[in-house]
Amino acid sequence: MTGSTFARHQEIAWRRGHATPTSRLIAEETAIALSYNGSTHAVMMATPADLEDFGIGFTLTEGIVARAGEIGSIEVIPGELGIELRMWLDGDRAAALAARRRAMSGPVGCGLCGIESLEQARRPPPRLARGETAFHARELLTAIHALAPLQRLNQQTHSVHAAAFWDPTTGIDLIREDVGRHNALDKLVGAIVRDGRSARDGAVLLTSRVSVEMVQKAAMIGVPVMIAVSAPTALAIRTADAAGMTLLAVARDDGYGVFTHPHRILLPDNVAPRVDR
Repeated sequence: MTGSTFARHQEIAWRRGHATPTSRLIAEETAIALSYNGSTHAVMMATPADLEDFGIGFTLTEGIVARAGEIGSIEVIPGELGIELRMWLDGDRAAALAARRRAMSGPVGCGLCGIESLEQARRPPPRLARGETAFHARELLTAIHALAPLQRLNQQTHSVHAAAFWDPTTGIDLIREDVGRHNALDKLVGAIVRDGRSARDGAVLLTSRVSVEMVQKAAMIGVPVMIAVSAPTALAIRTADAAGMTLLAVARDDGYGVFTHPHRILLPDNVAPRVDR
C-alpha cells in the first residue's frame, strides 16, 4: 500500500431541514502514471493501494504482455503530483509496445481513454475453453451477497468499487477496491496472477455495471464466469458471448440474470437454457 486510502473532511450535513456540522471519511484519488522502459504509457486516477497488483493487472489486461513473467521489474515511486509505477519489460515486449505507443490520460472509470482506433476499442477477446466447470446457481448468489461485508474501504467511504475472486472451495479470498471500477478489476487480476492462481477455477464478482472493457479485461486471464450487481451493456453481452464467458448481472437478494453461456450454471430443472452459439 502507498499512502492513505482515505481522509477525514469536515462538512455541513443538511438533513430533514436541519444543518449540522459533522465530518466524513472520503476516499483518496491519486494520479498514477504507468511507465514502461522509461516512457509514460498511461495516467490513471486511482486509489493509492495495491499498486503492484494494479501495474501487473493493467499490463496483462491491456495486452501489453501475455505473461506476468515478461515484466522484468516494477517500482512504486511516490512524487509530489502523484505516483509512478515504473515497469521494465523484456526486449521483445518493449519493442512491440514502442511500435504501438499510445498516450492515455483520462478521468476515473474511463477505460478506453486515448484509444487511437475503433479496432483497438473493439479488440476481440480471447475465446475461453468451454471446460467442465459448473457452479450451482445459489452458490454464486451467496457469493455476491458475501461481498459487501468484505469491502472495508467502501464501508468507511461509501464511494469505491470492488472486484473479488470467488472459488467454490475457499469462497472469496481475494478482493481489491478502487475509486475506478476498471482499476479495481486490474488490481484483482494482478493479485490473482501474483498469487499463482488460475482464474479458470472460479468467478469474478463486481460491484459495478458490466461494460465491454470489463469483459475484455477478465477474458485476458481466462475468467469463465462474471457476476455483477448492476446491469451489462448490450456490447458487453455480445462480447461475453463471443468470448465464451458466462455473464451474470443485475444480482439482487432473490437472484440474478444469466445473459450468456448458461451451461456453467446449474439452474433448477424448470429452466431450459438457450443453446450457446
